[in-house]
Amino acid sequence: NLPKAARRTTTAAKMDLRRTQRRSGLRFQSCGRLCPPSPADAPPVDREELFVQKLRQCCVLFDFVSDPLSDLKYKEVKRAGLNEMVEYITHNSDVVTESIYPEAVVMFSVNLFRTLPPSSNPTGAEFDPEEDEPTLEAAWPHLQLVYEFFLRFLESPDFQPNVAKKYIDQKFVLSLLELFDSEDPRERDFLKTILHRIYGKFLGLRAYIRRQINNIFYRFIYETEHHNGIAELLEILGSIINGFALPLKEEHKMFLIRVLLPLHKVKSLSVYHPQLAYCVVQFLEKDSSLTEPVIMGLLKFWPKTHSPKEVMFLNELEEILDVIEPSEFVKVQEPLFRQLAKCVSSPHFQVAERALYYWNNEYIMSLISDNAAKILPIMFPALYKNSKSHWNKTIHGLIYNALKLFMEMNQKLFDDCTQQYKAEKQKEKYKLKEREEIWHKIEDLARQNPQVHATFPWQHRLLFIPGEKRKIISGVRLTLPVCFQSNKLHPLRPGLHPQEEVSPAHTLVTWL
Repeated sequence: NLPKAARRTTTAAKMDLRRTQRRSGLRFQSCGRLCPPSPADAPPVDREELFVQKLRQCCVLFDFVSDPLSDLKYKEVKRAGLNEMVEYITHNSDVVTESIYPEAVVMFSVNLFRTLPPSSNPTGAEFDPEEDEPTLEAAWPHLQLVYEFFLRFLESPDFQPNVAKKYIDQKFVLSLLELFDSEDPRERDFLKTILHRIYGKFLGLRAYIRRQINNIFYRFIYETEHHNGIAELLEILGSIINGFALPLKEEHKMFLIRVLLPLHKVKSLSVYHPQLAYCVVQFLEKDSSLTEPVIMGLLKFWPKTHSPKEVMFLNELEEILDVIEPSEFVKVQEPLFRQLAKCVSSPHFQVAERALYYWNNEYIMSLISDNAAKILPIMFPALYKNSKSHWNKTIHGLIYNALKLFMEMNQKLFDDCTQQYKAEKQKEKYKLKEREEIWHKIEDLARQNPQVHATFPWQHRLLFIPGEKRKIISGVRLTLPVCFQSNKLHPLRPGLHPQEEVSPAHTLVTWL
């Protein structure tokens, strides 16, 4: 029941679509015979011409979205033609001649370089590869074969980068990188392989490719926090980093510090974390002097409230410790184990469990053993306290195992830590008791001097305690410096003994 104007608009749109589909079919026929013979079956003198003819015919695009049943005949002919070209370039030699380069690049560009549809979930929950179904490309029956053909074209023994560089240039690479945001994982997998081949064959494009990948990462970290191809780009970079020459260039070190480390703070870290951790470890295997800034960077971005993300950080940290040099370990051991002590104390049992699994790693235990005098005093309070108070029984067993290993390492140091811990606990109990006594005195003073607030209304029920006893407790906030030493009130300044002076060492408490 649409209005007449809307019906006319809809009808016009359908007619335009039909005309476009008819033009696709006509264009397909005008590019040559409906189904020209395969170049492999033709005489050698005609093969190049037939190959070019098929490449041009495959530049015609068809609609797979709004009307997938249109032009089925021509779609099948194009699919068959693409298959023939893949077979031809794979199983024949001397087929990639100079005239084929521009035709192959144009065919690839026309079919693949397109505006990607908007994200199916741009602002919702992060994509979970184990739970969520990816959005697949409707035209994949053709796109897959175009990717297959171009990959075989790049890998052909006849391929000459010096000839191809006129056509595979910076503009081509930039368009290729834009496709990494496709939601179809099959397309991203092909793109990953093709970009890696281009990086390997075109030396002049390497710096440009790295720079443009950096730009994608910067935009992802600081602007959008949404990109579908981060994992694939990191996978490419993992193999690129593996091939870096030593000593590492300053540019590559800056990439680690300014790009790879900030990637840890994005909320969708789980989608690409294995690839990111691999890249970081590759850098540390190349240059161990980068260990300290990397570990300090991880501690800087350590999650505070996201337990699954914290487990990922612990996984990566163990991979780093597996390759760390003992001399570098000494530089970071104290801040590192302060964080591990917090993880052991975590109420989330998976975080505590993952941290305690470090004590099952032989290399990490050798590092701990060599530096037990520094590490045990940091870890002991968290281990001892949670051995009794943690709610999860599995954690109790893992903590007892860790304490046993520490005891076997250095019995005397273990006993010293035990005594120190007990002394600290006694000191805390004494302070708590002393604090309670001070508050009882305050309550007594308040009852004995109910008129103290009448003289100066602006004081709003002021009470005075010595500064060395001040504490922030529930229902109290600290404000101005004053004091009390006796029950006698100063005639002009209520709450003060006549002989006492106000000093910064004392504190005024206002009841809220």
